[in-house]
Amino acid sequence: MTHRTEIRFLLNGADVIVTDAPADKTLLDYLRLERRLTGSKEGCAEGDCGACTVLVGRLAGGVLKYETVNACIRFLASLDGCHVVTIEHLRGENGGLHPIQQAMVDFHGSQCGFCTPGFVMSLYALWMGNPEPTDTEVESAIQGNLCRCTGYQPIIAAAMAANRYGSPAQDFLETERATITERLAALSDGRRVVTGPDDNKAILPADVADFAAVLEDFPQATIVAGSTDVGLWVTKFMRPIGPAVFISHLQELKSVTLSDTALEIGAGVTYSEAQATICEIFPHLKSYWDRIAGQQVRNMGTIGGNIANGSPIGDTPPVLIALGAQIVLRNGATQRSLPLEQFFIEYGKQDRAPTEFVESILIPRPRSGQFHAAYKISKRRDEDISSVAAGFCVTVSEGRITDCRLAFGGMAGTPKRAAKAEAALRGQPWGEAAFVAAGKALEADFTPLSDWRASAEYRATAARNLLQRFFLTHDETTTEAVDLLSA
Repeated sequence: MTHRTEIRFLLNGADVIVTDAPADKTLLDYLRLERRLTGSKEGCAEGDCGACTVLVGRLAGGVLKYETVNACIRFLASLDGCHVVTIEHLRGENGGLHPIQQAMVDFHGSQCGFCTPGFVMSLYALWMGNPEPTDTEVESAIQGNLCRCTGYQPIIAAAMAANRYGSPAQDFLETERATITERLAALSDGRRVVTGPDDNKAILPADVADFAAVLEDFPQATIVAGSTDVGLWVTKFMRPIGPAVFISHLQELKSVTLSDTALEIGAGVTYSEAQATICEIFPHLKSYWDRIAGQQVRNMGTIGGNIANGSPIGDTPPVLIALGAQIVLRNGATQRSLPLEQFFIEYGKQDRAPTEFVESILIPRPRSGQFHAAYKISKRRDEDISSVAAGFCVTVSEGRITDCRLAFGGMAGTPKRAAKAEAALRGQPWGEAAFVAAGKALEADFTPLSDWRASAEYRATAARNLLQRFFLTHDETTTEAVDLLSA
């Protein structure tokens, strides 16, 4: 297959061609060091603080969609065919301040100013899609932005007032949408892209079949989907990742299909793209999903990537295991499926050959008599890695527990089911005694480690208490209110 040796994208209003983009060059370094667009700041270099927030627009099915991303962990090579919008491009009428910027000034939303460009870009994306947000919607939009000076109240007030300063219909991104759509469409030629030096090569497959072919040629390549994990390999651990295969542009991996029996999610679907459907089918995941990182990371990170990296503290594996999810692995043109819990063998080891990749996730629809829950315990409520994560699915028929799936993250070297606790519940009458026994059985299921996130004792206690919380939440005889949002 003939391939292209350059990446092409739009940066603000300009056409950009980069002929030597290595796998590990971040968008933030490119913006600041090569383009001198220094409004985007480097704070944490790991996607936590939001000071580097920019908008990235991409065509999907002919529709142009903009999302906030963290430029510090987004790799330059992944931007082929995209429109990157930085703080320098914002403008209001007659060259004045943009409505979001003016609202931030008038409501005193900035002090030192370091975080301000990132906040403006996050609020800009919110305003474009939802010009009259609620407090909760504003808070969700800025989960991934950290302010240490002003505090959030003036920033939230600015967001709530922004629509007084102008309408999104008159914004330049809206008035220029048709033109930008045409320009982006012209950049797409359906070819594989290979760029960068041999030891740090970036490869963008033409489609999923080409992706499979690339892995056969480069079985040790790093697969990069959302880069919310791999990005830190570069910025924090200085690890080489080349050759790297970038797949966030592959629309074939972005399908969300609902049948009478199951929800199938492509491995390249981001948390944001999956959220509406998965929370509609599984309402218990709504509050849990909102606590996966911040908006920028939810816009980048993929469910398939969260599974494939094998992290013992990934947010989605415990809840998906509890739901009985299966994954489909592809090797060339051959597919195989297996229960998700069987994919994780031990810490750092998964049941995946070097030339295989996760293609999709299949989640059975809920059935009558099932009770579900998903819990996340972390030091910060928002945008934090879990100390303990749990997903529960318990089936009750005529007052007796007929089946159960209890899965935990943070309790072992892999996301894992609590087999002995499940056995303690299965076949027992629904009641507190069964859950107390299951809590005690957890001691035989897990020997958690102590680290800076939590001690082993804390994790064991939290896991046991989550089982009790699950019982109290779903038990019809419980008389005291249970706060579902307090964890």
